[in-house]
Amino acid sequence: MNLLYISAFIVAIAFAFLVIYLIRTLKSANRTLDHLANTVAGLEVQMKGITRESEELLHRTNRLADDLQEKSQSLNTVFSSVKELGDSVGQITRSIRHMSTTVSTQAVKQSDQIAQAVQWGNVAIDLYAKFKDKKNQKVSKSEEELI
Repeated sequence: MNLLYISAFIVAIAFAFLVIYLIRTLKSANRTLDHLANTVAGLEVQMKGITRESEELLHRTNRLADDLQEKSQSLNTVFSSVKELGDSVGQITRSIRHMSTTVSTQAVKQSDQIAQAVQWGNVAIDLYAKFKDKKNQKVSKSEEELI
């Protein structure tokens, strides 16, 4: 029976050591879990900050995209106006080219008439100059007679 008591005592001591090591292990696991909980809480705070900054960045990007869309529409209007201006300038150039061609063709056709008109003009100028000379001579003679 003594052996039974000794065995029970050894089992009790072994159980006490087992409980002590189990308590130490559980305390260590508890500390690890506390650290893990603190780390997860810190990650949660950081994730909230990252989420908030991501949302702000998304809003800014959307505003920038809207602004770019508006400016693109404005540029489309400007390009349309420039195209219309180019078309108008092209029409004016064609009209001027046609007019100059018509004028030069008419000038060639009427060059003989122009030459005759110039000759008649020269004859008229000569006649006028002769008429004036005769008149001046008459006036000079009448002034001499008066003196």
